[in-house]
Amino acid sequence: MMSKDIVLAFSGGLDTSFCIPYLQERGWAVHTVFADTGGVDAEERAYIEARAKELKAASHVTVDGGPAIWNGFVKPFTWAGEGYQGQYPLLVSDRYLIVDAALKRCAELGTRAIAHGCTGMGNDQVRFDLAVKAQGDYEIVAPIREIQKEHTEVRAYEQKYLEDLGFGVRAKQKAYTINENLLGLTMSGGEIDRWQAPGEGAVGWCKPRPEWPSKPLQLKISFVNGEAVALDGEKMVGHLMLAKLNTLLAQYGVGRGIYTGDTTIGLKGRIIFEAPGLTALLVAHRALEEAVLTKQQNRFKPEVARKWVELVYEGFFHDPLKTDLEAFLASSQATVNGDVTLETSGGIVNAVAIESKHILNAKGATYAQAADWGVAEAEGFIKLFGMSSTLWAEVNR
Repeated sequence: MMSKDIVLAFSGGLDTSFCIPYLQERGWAVHTVFADTGGVDAEERAYIEARAKELKAASHVTVDGGPAIWNGFVKPFTWAGEGYQGQYPLLVSDRYLIVDAALKRCAELGTRAIAHGCTGMGNDQVRFDLAVKAQGDYEIVAPIREIQKEHTEVRAYEQKYLEDLGFGVRAKQKAYTINENLLGLTMSGGEIDRWQAPGEGAVGWCKPRPEWPSKPLQLKISFVNGEAVALDGEKMVGHLMLAKLNTLLAQYGVGRGIYTGDTTIGLKGRIIFEAPGLTALLVAHRALEEAVLTKQQNRFKPEVARKWVELVYEGFFHDPLKTDLEAFLASSQATVNGDVTLETSGGIVNAVAIESKHILNAKGATYAQAADWGVAEAEGFIKLFGMSSTLWAEVNR
């Protein structure tokens, strides 16, 4: 009997390595796809390709996810300008681009079957499944969820399963679970999960304070219609600029935080996150928006942003409301053009200078300095503007 084709989103780790023989035993020809969203070096990328071959995948492709992650997530996220629950910069959003790469491979192979290595305890399964369901009628196979019905020590079971088949398993005994991609790094486990202060080993990209450079860093980001297009005057492709910002600002410890979030499945999730480049983009973009958008735009935009962020966090990446909100966000960016100079001495980054022909400067007035209206006009405005509150005070004294 001829095997049926299935596409597996593959990372080379224990879970997705287990998935290949597990699916093969159930009659599938497993085609692996690794979407490189910036979390691995060339050596690890080569290992992943070799691992797929070792496990006898029917085919393997590696996809450069950089452009997709910039256009599909970073650009609208920067427009929105808000983290999840005011903090978390949605570093898991590469999952949606991984799904897209896997579905593209399904189309090439003419199959409607897709598999992933998500567990039944986390948020990623929700993001993965909903992203697939929104794009067509596919059969979704999740081997790790299936074996959780019968086994409590899942990772030990996976390891023994692979070793019994003659496949080695890399020893990765770490105190912390670390996930990296172009967007940033997240860390959990150990003291973090126990609501304690992170230990000395909880180190990611960001340098600790004693290692920050002594000289402040200054850099200039140029925006066109709200999209970062150049760094220090040099035009750059978006995902390459983000990678460079990550490298530069991690040296100064910028973009590191620890937060507790309300997860999609209702648990509390506590993580360390590091997003040097995204932090810089958000700071620069917001400074420019504050100068060129109207008071009403600046007040209303965060409401749209919060909803957009919640949709993306919870798996509704392809919901029509997200598309509707992005139409508003794109419209709001027509005058978000100019250069923003950022500066950091470590820890935080500030926007110290803004250049744009769209800055809403009143020619004859400067706040708290000079005005091109008279005292009577100011007093009249105050009287009318505060009428309701003043009347309440008079009536209810």
